[in-house]
Amino acid sequence: MESHTSACCADEPHGRVDWLLWISLSLVGILYLSYWAVDLSAMPEWLHHMSTGVVELVHTMWWGVVAGALFVGLLGRIPQELVIEVLGRGGSKRGLFRATLAGLFFDLCSHGILMVGMQLYKRGASLGQVMAFLVASPWNSLSLTVILIALIGLWWTLLFILCSAVIALIAGYLADRMVERGRLPANPNRVELPEDYDWRTEVRELWNRAELTPTNIGSLLWEGIRGSQMVVRWLLVGIVLAVLVRAFVDPAVFQQWFGPSLLGLGATLVAATILEVCSEGATPLAADIFSRASAPGNAFAFLMAGVSTDYTELMSIKDTTGSWRLALVLPLLTLPQIIVAGLLMNWFGS
Repeated sequence: MESHTSACCADEPHGRVDWLLWISLSLVGILYLSYWAVDLSAMPEWLHHMSTGVVELVHTMWWGVVAGALFVGLLGRIPQELVIEVLGRGGSKRGLFRATLAGLFFDLCSHGILMVGMQLYKRGASLGQVMAFLVASPWNSLSLTVILIALIGLWWTLLFILCSAVIALIAGYLADRMVERGRLPANPNRVELPEDYDWRTEVRELWNRAELTPTNIGSLLWEGIRGSQMVVRWLLVGIVLAVLVRAFVDPAVFQQWFGPSLLGLGATLVAATILEVCSEGATPLAADIFSRASAPGNAFAFLMAGVSTDYTELMSIKDTTGSWRLALVLPLLTLPQIIVAGLLMNWFGS
């Protein structure tokens, strides 16, 4: 049975040391242990802030990581063909809605989602479906959603998910209409779904084969942990970046530059464009913007702009489609929506 891999990019070649993982893990481990082993009053102020921040984030996120690993293990047993084939006919509202749902529930980070999205285009998905899949995906995986709930709360997380889905649907619909009217080139790889494919039958077969025994649940957890190596890597990087900000950026400066204002929203969008941080790393940073800068709209914009304006996304779309117009239409259709949503969240959340 083929299954997808929850990874940030391609899997690391066997035998190659994942330096980013081990360095970030070592830093988090040292800072965590120093909180308990060293007298806090004897620490330099910056080390005190960093060790305290690591303990706070780890204690907040651990249950989300465990729950996320279970979800990753479960999704790893679902055939990738099932996820891709149920997208439906390109250019239709139903197909667009299915692509958005697939983006919401596909447990990959932003770079892994990008790879899948480009493959979807090669397999015939419409431009609107690919855009909806990418925009709905960067932080909405199940594992990151439960972590975000732990960091900012259930209701704000649900609002973030709802807004990202609406933006994905609107952007995808507009893109498909532009293709329909000849303003953008159509996908030359477009194909119709096989008439004899019945995803309901495959779902029933998967359900019938499922056995909810302690052994299988333990196996799911272990598979999820193994499949979440890249996710954990970027989560650790995000923790390190977040505590560095806490230690070396004055709260007044943080509030000024990333606060709930038009300037703060603009600075957030610029930071999200420049920082090449995977969605797992962006989640703790977004939570810090949410709490320390009291700017929920900026946190939402930080999560969303990573896919809307990221140069990796744009260049991958350009190389896959061979068209700069198709690459640039992504930020043109999504960025105005993100700005409006961010301003409204800041207005009502302040």
